Amino acid sequence: MANGLDELNDEVSEGRDVRVINKQIPVKVGTGSKIFEVCLWLCFIIPGLIFTYKKVKAAEYLRQLEQKLQHDASQIDNYLEQRVVILTNAAKLVEKAVDLDKSTFTEIAKYRSGAMSDEARNQVSNQLDSIGKSINVAFENYPDLKAHQEIADALQQNSYLQKEITAAREVYNDTVNRWNADIQVWPTKMIVAAKQGYTTRIPFSTTNEVREKAREVLF
Repeated sequence: MANGLDELNDEVSEGRDVRVINKQIPVKVGTGSKIFEVCLWLCFIIPGLIFTYKKVKAAEYLRQLEQKLQHDASQIDNYLEQRVVILTNAAKLVEKAVDLDKSTFTEIAKYRSGAMSDEARNQVSNQLDSIGKSINVAFENYPDLKAHQEIADALQQNSYLQKEITAAREVYNDTVNRWNADIQVWPTKMIVAAKQGYTTRIPFSTTNEVREKAREVLF
């Protein structure tokens, strides 16, 4: 049988631009799943009891996985909070030497909050990238600032936290992928997920600005 995709003979196109779809999909099961459960009880009690036990274990597994999602998300929140503090300190140090846009402080202050939703966490992370960039621009535009060791240290810490956030996002996205796959496994997990009203989770994604920047010639 020939390959479904033949890169040698078929016409090659540029393909599609890959983006994260910002949508949560609820888990649903049809009438067939209900008939399946009824049939297990009609075919003697033991199959029904076994399936009930499996559903209990599946529910326990999904609750534990949900807690892991919370844990992974809290790791990102911790790094974001540290980055807010670092950027606040860096902005204050830069302001002492040059006139820094006052809106920078207003933007940073907005992110001193508690728990965030998946969408808000992604937005905050991306907006902090923009704020950090504006501080870096000020730092680069004023050579005298490079003599201030405290500012250099703050920006170095900011760079380190950026890498930690990226790593934490990878861990979180791996767990999201595991969650999204597991709640679609029929019959046990999918039936439990549907009864609990679970939905898919949205992974972390980058901004359109960063995506377009990546296409540019940087060197």
